[in-house]
Amino acid sequence: MEDINITEIILETINTLFSSLFSSIDNSLYPILDDITFIDTEILTSSPLEHFLGAETQNGILLICNSFLLGILLYFICSNFISFYTFSNNQRPISFFFKLILFGIIMNCSFFFCEQIIYFVSLLSSAIRNLGENLLNTPICFSSLIDKLNSIISVGNDEFNLFSIDGLIRGFISVGLFRLIFTYSFRYVLIKVWILISPFAILSLILNSTSWFFKTWIRSFMAFLLVQVFISFVLLIAFSTNYSDNILSKLIIVGCIYAFIKANQLVKDWLGGISSEISTGFSNIKSFFKGGNI
Repeated sequence: MEDINITEIILETINTLFSSLFSSIDNSLYPILDDITFIDTEILTSSPLEHFLGAETQNGILLICNSFLLGILLYFICSNFISFYTFSNNQRPISFFFKLILFGIIMNCSFFFCEQIIYFVSLLSSAIRNLGENLLNTPICFSSLIDKLNSIISVGNDEFNLFSIDGLIRGFISVGLFRLIFTYSFRYVLIKVWILISPFAILSLILNSTSWFFKTWIRSFMAFLLVQVFISFVLLIAFSTNYSDNILSKLIIVGCIYAFIKANQLVKDWLGGISSEISTGFSNIKSFFKGGNI
């Protein structure tokens, strides 16, 4: 009898601890996910990115890039001079000077360029979520997903059992949620880094030999941003599904969480660029700076 009581006490204690842990995750992580997933132009105004880039051409990264313009010009003159003796093919002077002027102007407007791309993608993802909100009469976001989740698998009562199907599914969802926090935080940081190197990416279009850098940069930048469009569609499906207290509804929830986890990789496979998953992101960044073959 004592062994049975001890076993029951241990199981009850474990269930209580995990129930409190899952409830804490629900109350704290879902709102954070909304902030770091659905990125808009506030990422530019709420951080000193504009200061680092340089509000004017006399300071910040833009000052360095404008100095690079002179360096690129000197490089082209020297390489053109050498090509007369080596008989090697070189970029045509008319094409070079046209690109030097055009991309030099665009480079000095790189902050505005990134702002408009972010605004367009934010507008697209907001339109999808607003459409769902109008049709379903519920906010389409991670914060509201917890209410849908708790209507299927409740963790805040005495009936929660970690060692049941519901408990295992709830555990997978919570672990997946932790992974989403780290993955989307990494993506948030990478977007800021890509904004900072945008002047160098635009500058690379001047020379034919370095244009690969911009192509890889724009693919990666768009992939980072379009993740939130994909997530908006998954959230729309999650909220439009008619849930009931059966195993199919719970598996659909698990499928949605898994789709959130794989969103970065799916968009990367579609557009190319660098994945914002921590497990593969660093190796892809190395490939990016080695030659753009990602």
